[in-house]
Amino acid sequence: MLDTIISSKTRLKLLIKFFLFEGNRSYLRSLEREFHESTNAIRIELNRFEDAGLLISNFESNRKYYMANSEHPLYKDIMNIVRKTIGIDQIIDKVISKVGDLISAYIIGDFARGIDSGTIELVMVGNNLDTDYIEILVKKAEDLINRKIMYMILTPDQMEYFFKEKPVLPIWEAGN
Repeated sequence: MLDTIISSKTRLKLLIKFFLFEGNRSYLRSLEREFHESTNAIRIELNRFEDAGLLISNFESNRKYYMANSEHPLYKDIMNIVRKTIGIDQIIDKVISKVGDLISAYIIGDFARGIDSGTIELVMVGNNLDTDYIEILVKKAEDLINRKIMYMILTPDQMEYFFKEKPVLPIWEAGN
């Protein structure tokens, strides 16, 4: 949906990279490898975002790292738009809020790193979750967001072991 409003593929990839979840940061060469695009095209868009105040940067050694400016007045709005475009709001509405004794839910894999791979990897943490019902809900959500959803169900004990040193985007927690 955003691709109809934003014609630059590089700009769209950067929005997803930096505004899908808080704290994501990267440098130019890393973005070049992830996006498979020229450094010049990426640099131009990074400069535009930085000039607009949407990105901030800092140097570490000889690398210039970029990250979203969480103090920008549009930060939360852009983050919400990116998440809605990806379909995270639909996953929460159609799947997570209806599965029973759920403790928390996370996005892992490429999307947790800010890379739009087309497949959302969802981890649900809870006890005695109805897997047959979850399968039905996931299929409905896939049809709504036009993306594949791979999901995994873990117990709280399994979660601690599974998430060691992996990028994780928390999207839902019981009581919040």
